[in-house]
Amino acid sequence: MESFELPKNFLMGSATSATQIEGGDQNNSWYRWCQSPGHIHDGSDCSRGADHWNRYPEDIQIMKELHHDVYRMGLEWSRIEPESGRYDETAIRHYRDEITLLLRNNIKPLVTLHHFSNPLWLEDRGGWENPDTVASFVRFTRYVLNELGDLVSEWITINEPNVFLIYGYARGAWPPGKTNLLSMFKALRNLTLAHIQCYREIHRIRAERRFSGPTMVGLAHHLRIFDPEDDKFLNKIPAKLIQYLSQDLFLESMGFGRYGFPLGLGGYPLGRGKYYDFLGINYYSRDMVRLAFEPANMFGSLTVKKAAPVNDLGWEIYPEGLYRLCRKYFAKYQAPIYITENGVCDEGDTMRSRFIYDHLQQIARLNREGIPVERYYHWSLIDNFEWTEGESGRFGLVANDFETQQRTLRKSGEFYGEICEKKIVTREMIKKYFTVAT
Repeated sequence: MESFELPKNFLMGSATSATQIEGGDQNNSWYRWCQSPGHIHDGSDCSRGADHWNRYPEDIQIMKELHHDVYRMGLEWSRIEPESGRYDETAIRHYRDEITLLLRNNIKPLVTLHHFSNPLWLEDRGGWENPDTVASFVRFTRYVLNELGDLVSEWITINEPNVFLIYGYARGAWPPGKTNLLSMFKALRNLTLAHIQCYREIHRIRAERRFSGPTMVGLAHHLRIFDPEDDKFLNKIPAKLIQYLSQDLFLESMGFGRYGFPLGLGGYPLGRGKYYDFLGINYYSRDMVRLAFEPANMFGSLTVKKAAPVNDLGWEIYPEGLYRLCRKYFAKYQAPIYITENGVCDEGDTMRSRFIYDHLQQIARLNREGIPVERYYHWSLIDNFEWTEGESGRFGLVANDFETQQRTLRKSGEFYGEICEKKIVTREMIKKYFTVAT
């Protein structure tokens, strides 16, 4: 292991989502999904979470102690708009108080408007397959911007639209539990329209109301490496198809407004444009691909490379993938890169420090080569409700006892906090946090 430096202006922090961390809300699509036996592997549900709704001052104090420059947080749509067209002033005031406290501690918020969760009234109306959802989301965005836009200049409209749609509409593992590719592409058209209109609205509102600070709007894209299992031509075909249908199609439609096949025949329903100010990348792993008749997986079977290191969920740990993705997509999209999520499921905290070291080392490499990776948001600040894994998926810098809500900083969290403070990994730090510095 070697020492390395990050740029002095490099911003570091962590990321969470409202549904996973707040607890207390039962008016959303994920709470209902949790009530059906078998949907959540450990039988838990999102109504407990990490009780962040009540404990956010404690969690912000932890962020301060970990020297966070930035924090990516989400808003729970179902709290703010519990019924169609009716807004809860208490909920929006709560978020305003939380954001104000972040700013008082010199932590800059990046706020996500949609992170996998829908209000029940919207879900019952057909969710994202219903074209009326576009107008509902734009209306919600407009309300939030008018209430919080003076405090927040940086926004993510939609988190991981590909994961949201693939798991919810193609694989049936998430709400609404569908297994229909046509439904998935129909929903993608509506998500694309919603993102573009909200991108414009956020810029318009902040400009018209003369809110301070440069407005930055983007998406958090879940990007993976899809490598063919071997050099056989038949395995290269599904690898390219999966990459296109589950990744590049989303970037193209939401980034430039283009309906590529199978969304359309290359038209621009809202006009040709550039609908992002930064490229948000959520990166976790690589998949090896071989040909298989699995329509939900775009006709490929996804496997893990033999003998590769894996996390608690069996995902390959592949830091080189972050380097490959950033180089590839910067070449096309030419925008500052924010690593909006990156982390490892590691309950025993035996892998996380090395995971952080290896991925930040790739970011240092990218910056040396002129690729502008400007931010890193570790997933996650604290153990939370990890979707179908429930409370058993432990990604936090901070361990959480869900019964008592007792927070305990992990050693990897201490390591990360020191990097946040110094923007460097020294030989002394390597000796301090790693048993064998090789």
